[in-house]
Amino acid sequence: MSGARDDRNRGAVMSVIVQSAKAFILKELIGGMWLTLKYFFRPKVTLNYPFEKGVLSPRFRGEHALRRYPTGEERCIACKLCEAICPAQAITIEAEPRADGLRRTTRYDIDMTKCIYCGYCEESCPVDAIVEGPNFEFATETREELMYDKEKLLANGDRWENEIAMRLKAEAPYR
Repeated sequence: MSGARDDRNRGAVMSVIVQSAKAFILKELIGGMWLTLKYFFRPKVTLNYPFEKGVLSPRFRGEHALRRYPTGEERCIACKLCEAICPAQAITIEAEPRADGLRRTTRYDIDMTKCIYCGYCEESCPVDAIVEGPNFEFATETREELMYDKEKLLANGDRWENEIAMRLKAEAPYR
């Protein structure tokens, strides 16, 4: 019985000696300094943000835009699916028939302060009229600037059409 107790005492004493030796030679501190030195000479991955921008995912959802056909006619057919599916109820659409019998929007508003950027509006649109573009830098000073009307949405679509078209083409096999 005393032999087992002596073995346990020796094990406890050895454990204390080993922990004291590690603390005395500062093993963790030296390991941390070695890791710092190892990464010090590698190329930096930090971006200088306003001047350098990272790559956006093709599935990134940013500022909303209304698209046009290549003829210049707006794509929205006033089906109101995007308004119906919006969980935040941020979209308001009013429509009326035109002289040629087609329905087009007279009012298309998005309250960006309500929008949760879920992308449901984009997914529900049968003609890819409303999309979420690549722009993530649209900070404003007032809330009124975040109330997007049809003209502002069409201007966004005109500005980002090339990027939006490339993204939709890349995403086409997964839709």
